[in-house]
Amino acid sequence: MPDHPIQLAVIVGSTRAGRFGPTVAEWFAAHADRRGDVTVDVVDLAETPLPDRLSHRPEPEGARALAAVGPRLAAADAFVVVTPEYNHSYPAAVKNAIDWHYTEWRAKPVGFVSYGGISGGLRAVEHLRHVFAELHAVTVRDTVSFHDAARQFDAAGQPTDPEMPAVAADKLLGQLVWWGRALRSARAEYPYTA
Repeated sequence: MPDHPIQLAVIVGSTRAGRFGPTVAEWFAAHADRRGDVTVDVVDLAETPLPDRLSHRPEPEGARALAAVGPRLAAADAFVVVTPEYNHSYPAAVKNAIDWHYTEWRAKPVGFVSYGGISGGLRAVEHLRHVFAELHAVTVRDTVSFHDAARQFDAAGQPTDPEMPAVAADKLLGQLVWWGRALRSARAEYPYTA
């Protein structure tokens, strides 16, 4: 077991009422938690609503939310964004979190677990790859995707066909751990400047 596990922030991107994101995120976080080379922190954007309006001086409530999320993202070595697809793209809450915490993503790997209807959220993932590239983050190739997601999970919040998502999650986590270690070492030896 590695002495220094990768600190993985799993970000629940949907904040809608009746959202399915926590089910998907809880499954993925529990799967990742079984590994000895990662430590998981679930950051639910619905639990810490960030200010809607970007400014240098947010209102006190917004400042508290930013202070609750920012250090957790800064401490992460890698990220997984759990995202649905809304209108062929990702939720506004995800973009808001990205924009408020610009530097926390730099020179770190980002993976995706997506869910939705027929596309399984993959169009949201493709849009997010461009956004994270602008932030100097590295997105990993493989994803976990749940098509027709509500039918892919049972009442206990577990995949009805667990083998395929588990294989995909292991592949994603393997890539995140590799990139997370490599970039953590690189940042320590050669601080990254954008």
